[in-house]
Amino acid sequence: MPCVAPSESFARFVSLACHDLRTPLATVAGFAHTLERSDDLGDPAARYVSMMRTASEQMGELLDALGIVTRIEAGRYTPALIEADTLELARAAAERLGEKAGAGGTGATVHVDRDPVEVGLAGLALCAVRHGVLERVELTAAGETVEIAPIPEAAAPIVLAEDLRDLGAATARSVIEAIGGSLTLEGKRLLVRLPA
Repeated sequence: MPCVAPSESFARFVSLACHDLRTPLATVAGFAHTLERSDDLGDPAARYVSMMRTASEQMGELLDALGIVTRIEAGRYTPALIEADTLELARAAAERLGEKAGAGGTGATVHVDRDPVEVGLAGLALCAVRHGVLERVELTAAGETVEIAPIPEAAAPIVLAEDLRDLGAATARSVIEAIGGSLTLEGKRLLVRLPA
């Protein structure tokens, strides 16, 4: 086995683990989806199966986050940059959070790796809700920037990934910076600047 630096070895290990965890996760998700369509299940079994499907989707998203951060840290992330509108990104991110987020504003064209940035914006907004003990946040497209507000003072270091307590926020920061964007806090607004 060739000798590799410890950080490269660890990055490979994490990538391999993410890959290998997908098979059992796909099995659980597939059976949960199949059972969910069955008319034979009554409550509470139908509710439990729905919870299993939702949890398996969340596990998939966590594995995606871990995989992308590992690729960024190992210098193996090649973003698939495409044109996107910041208002569309804000709306898609808010839609992922349902009633916990709203979106509006005036968008502009940016060049981003769409899915990871959309997931990242949703992750930042959800982090603000969770750690700011909020019911709802707003994502506002302002040209090439997506503003997320409010960001309570206690939640700010977590949302900025300075205090590593939220995988979604940490992943978002890594992705946004890897494509040439930035995150800054102005008062109670998080400004996510995306590359034009």
